[in-house]
Amino acid sequence: MPAVHHKLLLEDALQDSPQTRSLLSVFEEDAGMLTDYTNQLLQSMQRVFGAQSEMGLATEQLSRQLLDYEKKNFALGKGDEEVITTLQNFAQTVGELNSLHSVLANQMADSMVFPLIQFREKDLTEISTLKEIFGFATDEHEAAMVKYSRLPKKKENEKLKSDLVKEIAYTRRKQHQASLQYYCALNALQYRKRVAMLEPMLGYTQAQISFFKKGIELVSKKMDNFLSSVSNMTQNIQAQLDTEAEAMRASQRELLSVEDTVYMPDKDTEPVNRTLIQKAGYLNIRNKTGLVTTAWDRLYFFTQGGNLMCQPRGAVAGGMVLDLDNSSVMAVECEDRRYCFQITSPSGKTSMILQAESKREYEEWICTVNNISRQIYLTDNPEAVAIRLNQTAIQAVTPITSFEKRPEGSPNPDRAKPGGVHAASGGSQTTGAAPEPEDLIAPGTPIQFDIMLPASEFQDQNRTGGRRTNPFGETDDDCSTECDDSLLQQVFAVRFQGSMAVRCGNSQEVIYEAMRQVLAARAIHNIFKTTESHLMVTSSSLRLIDPQTQVTRICFQLGEVCQFAAHQENGRLMGFVVEGRDWSDGDEEGEPSFSAFVFESNTEGEKICYTISLAKDITEAKKDPEALAQLMKNMPLTNDGKFLLLEPETGDTTNGAEEDLESEA
Repeated sequence: MPAVHHKLLLEDALQDSPQTRSLLSVFEEDAGMLTDYTNQLLQSMQRVFGAQSEMGLATEQLSRQLLDYEKKNFALGKGDEEVITTLQNFAQTVGELNSLHSVLANQMADSMVFPLIQFREKDLTEISTLKEIFGFATDEHEAAMVKYSRLPKKKENEKLKSDLVKEIAYTRRKQHQASLQYYCALNALQYRKRVAMLEPMLGYTQAQISFFKKGIELVSKKMDNFLSSVSNMTQNIQAQLDTEAEAMRASQRELLSVEDTVYMPDKDTEPVNRTLIQKAGYLNIRNKTGLVTTAWDRLYFFTQGGNLMCQPRGAVAGGMVLDLDNSSVMAVECEDRRYCFQITSPSGKTSMILQAESKREYEEWICTVNNISRQIYLTDNPEAVAIRLNQTAIQAVTPITSFEKRPEGSPNPDRAKPGGVHAASGGSQTTGAAPEPEDLIAPGTPIQFDIMLPASEFQDQNRTGGRRTNPFGETDDDCSTECDDSLLQQVFAVRFQGSMAVRCGNSQEVIYEAMRQVLAARAIHNIFKTTESHLMVTSSSLRLIDPQTQVTRICFQLGEVCQFAAHQENGRLMGFVVEGRDWSDGDEEGEPSFSAFVFESNTEGEKICYTISLAKDITEAKKDPEALAQLMKNMPLTNDGKFLLLEPETGDTTNGAEEDLESEA
């Protein structure tokens, strides 16, 4: 330790010369700088101690967080068992390190922070206190000397002089004592400051060395093999990541190398798949926001079994929107938007209008909903059934607008004759199984979607030598004959959906199958407009009348109507089967042929069926006067003697028939 070259001499304290005062000021300035530096150094050491204490708390929290990884139950945490075990080992190690950090913090507090605080509070505070005492003593001595210097020369007062002498002696002694203590403290401070600067750093260094020694023992004895295995595991994971990243980059380049048409709506190059039984994608749904205002929301729709599901963006799961079993789907025009279609529940009470993004999506959604409505998904091989029905539908839904003969290559017309059907139905009756669609309607049978036949074409056909097959089963004589004494006349507003040849007329199942095929054909061909007509039911015939011209479009004798029924789910749909004769084989009597007609009415189809049934009862009752009288007695009559059945429905629809209406079937 080097010697101290500068110190205050105690012998000079009594004299209190300017030289001594000058040297004292140097010591005082040094003590002041030391006080400032000590405060700054103490703040730094307290910050280190606080960081070390925070380190202990942080490592303790880290240990708890590592143990909580197992409790999180990540949804994608499969294969994390090895990671969980490794983190548990790390948590144990971090816990042991936490104890070492706590010990280090305590050692820093005892050997670094406390000695410096003690130096500041004891030594530096003592210097400050002695300086104040020395200043007070000096001021008192100066005041006593001023009084003594004012003693008069001519008039001496011995008593006053004696008192002042005593006061000077007292203040001088007091100043001398204070200066001696002050000088001694300043001299000692030159040594104490060196100890105060070195002792905290010595304690800090020893504490760190002890911490590192214990840490090395912990790592070298317990963690060498563990850290080596963890390092190998992380390297393997990094290698897997590099491989996966390269594969993803290659996949990304491949996916981005497609043409721009992939990102463009309505630029699909793939053909429409009409055999789907599952479909998913975004659709716009039309929602009513007021009496006349609507809003369109873009939602994600998908089919699940026989249900249409909807899942909003961000939702965890989807919810059922509509049961598609026995539902109907058709293209519609809505708010000048493209690719809109409507799905209606079997009861007709619930419907929704959806909009697809492209024409391909639009057609696939319609075909998928139509396939699901037939409950194809419940069969053993739904894909094969969907393909077969799609091929049959494509053959069967060729629109025709006039009575054309069946083209070559179509199914054999003999299969539509009742002989073969009766054999099949007889077998089904013995087994109790429901008839197959092929037993009711021949695959590939054409469908007529409108009645546009002019009367002149009928006349041209009847001028030829032989009778031509009429798929509707009516004759000119039937249409021209009117019964003036008809007891029943009831008019219904209907929209013709379609007609087709069927194989039999003794079962209502053939009407249901015809309804299903006609509506499916309209959906596939996007034919959704129909023309309104008036169906007049009399006691002798059924007539389809143009509401504008009142011209009879087609007429059937009541005896030719062999079967009629309303749809089991959609009560507005009804149909009937008409029996005719086919003389194309040259047989004099002609083979029986059957045609099914499907209509959509503004009222319940059951009312039309009830009226037709009543007309047949009247026809049968005409053969027996007593039965007719009993029937007229039980039923209310109008003033002109006709049966009063229902109020006419056509009063408000005649004027509206100028435009084609959109079917809701």
